[in-house]
Amino acid sequence: MAESGRSAEPILKLRGVSKQFGAVQALADIELDIHAGEVVALVGDNGAGKSTLVKVLAGVHQPTAGTVEFMGKAVTLDSPGRALEMGIATVFQDLSLCENLDVVSNLFLGHELSPWRLDEVQMEVRAWTLLRELAARIPSVREPVASLSGGQRQTVAIARSLLLDPKIIMLDEPTAALGVAQTAEVLNLIERVRDRGLGVILISHNMEDVRAVADRIVVLRLGRNNGVFTADSSNAELVSAITGATENAVSRRQARKLEETGA
Repeated sequence: MAESGRSAEPILKLRGVSKQFGAVQALADIELDIHAGEVVALVGDNGAGKSTLVKVLAGVHQPTAGTVEFMGKAVTLDSPGRALEMGIATVFQDLSLCENLDVVSNLFLGHELSPWRLDEVQMEVRAWTLLRELAARIPSVREPVASLSGGQRQTVAIARSLLLDPKIIMLDEPTAALGVAQTAEVLNLIERVRDRGLGVILISHNMEDVRAVADRIVVLRLGRNNGVFTADSSNAELVSAITGATENAVSRRQARKLEETGA
């Protein structure tokens, strides 16, 4: 994405954010900026601190130290409801969809339009409008979620978060367990969400997916920042930052792997 598509000042700014669970230091002095109109991929090995950081931003955990600024003001994300109210939406890997309900009911679950009685017509109109804007491949808003593909379910979960007009959306492993076609569908959706002017935080182990949509790649290692990269950074650079190995060691391992496979 062109640099001009990104806002000058970050929507979200983390400075020195740390989180401790007893004697365990899960996060230490995390620095992170998220701008409008960009996708920032958060990557790292298991135990790097990605899930803890997401839960801090989602209001599930409160940081032990550090500051969080949102829209230029210091804020306290003391509950998931507060984070959502402020404009930070999270789509966890467990999509929390009700399979026995249709798409409309899932989109508005807990936020039904009902000034006097349930306004099914208006909810259906809003659902169709949003899904069309996202170019979503949903056959009908009255389709039961149980009959949708994995990619379509991910679309419903993302669309549900957008109904509350967030400024930032966090996506936790949105393409995990999806096939090639469904993954492409979700990646296209992420780009359309970015084009709506939102800041997107993408957590993924799939580096191909990360390279396909990310404007910046932030690496966490052992609960700390360990580098910021672009999508065209070399595999050796990224693997080195993720694992802590030197680039020379990474390059040698990659060369041995190519020799072993006869590539």
